[in-house]
Amino acid sequence: MPSCTKGSAVATPRRALRGAAALMLALAVAGCGANAGGLAGVSAMLGSGASEQGRVTRIFVASTRKPESGDSSRIPRFNLSAISIPPGHQPGVIEKPSFGSASPGRHFVIEGERKLDAQRFQQEIATQLSGRVGVSRDVLVFVHGFNTNYDEARLRLAQIVNDSGFTGVPVLFTWPSRAQILAYGSDKESATASRDHLEKLIEDLGQAPGVGRVHILAHSMGTWLAMEAMRQAAIGGKADLGGHLGEVMLAAPDIDLDVFRAQMSRLGSVARVSVFAAADDRALSMSSTLAGDRMRLGALDLSNPEHVDDLKGLNVRVYDLSKTKSSDMFRHVTFAEAPSVVQSIGTQLATVRTEDKGMENKQAQSFIDPQAGSPTPYAGDGVAPAIPAPVSTAPLLAPGAAQTPSSAVR
Repeated sequence: MPSCTKGSAVATPRRALRGAAALMLALAVAGCGANAGGLAGVSAMLGSGASEQGRVTRIFVASTRKPESGDSSRIPRFNLSAISIPPGHQPGVIEKPSFGSASPGRHFVIEGERKLDAQRFQQEIATQLSGRVGVSRDVLVFVHGFNTNYDEARLRLAQIVNDSGFTGVPVLFTWPSRAQILAYGSDKESATASRDHLEKLIEDLGQAPGVGRVHILAHSMGTWLAMEAMRQAAIGGKADLGGHLGEVMLAAPDIDLDVFRAQMSRLGSVARVSVFAAADDRALSMSSTLAGDRMRLGALDLSNPEHVDDLKGLNVRVYDLSKTKSSDMFRHVTFAEAPSVVQSIGTQLATVRTEDKGMENKQAQSFIDPQAGSPTPYAGDGVAPAIPAPVSTAPLLAPGAAQTPSSAVR
């Protein structure tokens, strides 16, 4: 980069670097919503159907977008959406046509949606939970990241459910991202405006009749939104959602490390937080530059003792996705594109709790698609283990710690 003399009309090196970083960051996450990548092989909940053209997965949606413009809405909207997944679906891919209309036999297709009011939304979730057993009573809330439009967010969650083998009730919280590559700042403001609505959603889900655990999976900028909503719930005395808070999984979190430390101080030990980080995440590297070279949680170098020390005492599990095989050149959606990581997330969600022992077979027969294998239940003491380390993926280990799958930074 050329140097700049005083009084020159050329931008300063710092300003030029940040300008380039903004563009690179935008390009890096331009496909966070619907390009190859996502978590999604077993279709299993809400009466998911199967046909020669594809399996239909139904997801509940809570949205703070205005449907006509995509801008922020003061009143959240709700619906039940149906997405078909093609018979030849490959884990880690959202099959879409290069041009023309999507075909249910070869592509993900949004079949339609049924609008619900707030009361009906809660009632239908309770109805879906009624009569379920074990981990099939759980709810998974997915919060998408920057530059993701409405349909992309729905396709992503359908893929998450399908590839992970999740057998509970999936809920998408979609906030008004502008889905524009240069709208990073605008998206952050929209995410901020959605905090109260997400907080209310997860608190209401925690009170749903028959609910087991409420799990949260968030990506990129959505991790900041999710942690802020949970922080607010903790301030209101509802940190554990009445004992129903489950796994909190933060994928490529675009969160300042000091901000994350403050968020965790509010949550305390009630939250089981897992962080999927990669030192080679180029998008988060650009985000760090835009933030004045402040470290992003999802870009920690877990081979660096100083970074390991930064996490000690935070009661989180950190998994290193660095160098994990991915087709994403910016390595920002590695958690979604690597089938082994997706399956490990499914395994973590499928761990059997003490109160559910002896119900595994009934659970599988009731809620798992017979065309696909069910996840192996955990037969331990009721305490969920850390995610089994897939190929090229290992949990963060403190210096000198034994190399075991359950190691975590505490």
